[in-house]
Amino acid sequence: MSRREAPPHESDHAEENRGPVEFAIIGDLTDNEGDLTDRILGVEPGGECTIYFDSPGGSPYCAMSLVTLLRLRDVRGTAIVTGECSSAALWPFATCRRRLVTPYSVFLFHPMKWQSEEHIGIKEAAEWSRHFAELEREMDVLLCQLFGRSADLINEWIRTHRYVTGKEMADAGLAELIGLEPLAYLSAERG
Repeated sequence: MSRREAPPHESDHAEENRGPVEFAIIGDLTDNEGDLTDRILGVEPGGECTIYFDSPGGSPYCAMSLVTLLRLRDVRGTAIVTGECSSAALWPFATCRRRLVTPYSVFLFHPMKWQSEEHIGIKEAAEWSRHFAELEREMDVLLCQLFGRSADLINEWIRTHRYVTGKEMADAGLAELIGLEPLAYLSAERG
């Protein structure tokens, strides 16, 4: 799904004119973590990329790994939500410096959910519960920091398990609302 790969006969100059790397975060983050990590590592430190989102979320640890890579490598991302961007996918979305949404984009904010399919003892379960509560608090604070917004509205959305539209995200100052017309900066790259 990346535009970065070029045939070996293309010059470095032609590669530079192709614009930022593009890739998509589709489906569960956890199922695609290796590929997403490779895609981010394919962007030069300090480089630009466009990330298309249609994801219901996934593991909070995967989300934090992607956020960490984007931040530590100073990747200047533009996020475009083509469908859904919910749950753990909100963190890499919020990390992007520019966030574009359509009126049809959907976001689900909710408290983290703990699920274990392993048979664990009561002490391990108690420790996991303590850790998870702390992780949830820290990630909620980080989400507000990434969005550059105080916790009031975002925490209300999380507490009420709120589905938020692209227009509501734009009205809250968390994203830019775009229509379904071709984006000028993408069209300019082809010219």
